[in-house]
Amino acid sequence: MNMSDIAFGTTDWAGVPRTEHAGTTGSASWRTRQFGDIRVRVVEYTPGYQADHWCSKGHILYCLAGRLDTELEDGRRFTLAPGMSYQVADGAEAHRSSTEVGATLFIVD
Repeated sequence: MNMSDIAFGTTDWAGVPRTEHAGTTGSASWRTRQFGDIRVRVVEYTPGYQADHWCSKGHILYCLAGRLDTELEDGRRFTLAPGMSYQVADGAEAHRSSTEVGATLFIVD
């Protein structure tokens, strides 16, 4: 990741428009800012959310609230609680997310 040509700035996430993304069950609400090739998001998953795809995109993900369950394509499973994060490179390990109780995440990819 090359962070260049980004002027200092602040973001009031409450003012960033939401986009809705349906899962197999539940939905995800994204507030997204784009800085060159870097996408920064606050994502809120509804209780009962299940991703509708395997993701191969790299992320650095920080759990702000709730609980997020992540399954890797090889069957390993991980759970994030508030204050926990994970990181994965582009194309490294396909993963998909779900949550029984809902989750709010800060994601850089």
